[in-house]
Amino acid sequence: MARPWETSAIAGYHCQYDTDWVADKTRWGLNIDATERDALAQQFADCPDRPITVTLAR
Repeated sequence: MARPWETSAIAGYHCQYDTDWVADKTRWGLNIDATERDALAQQFADCPDRPITVTLAR
């Protein structure tokens, strides 16, 4: 999966792509570094405020 800020996700799909990115990182207990955090915050600014549901990996 390409990092959200390094890809031009299909118009209208970037919110879902970014949400999936965060859910995958959370699911597997992976950190989000400062670069990711800043890029995601900028991209999420255009997205509706919706909760993200995550099933943690075992």
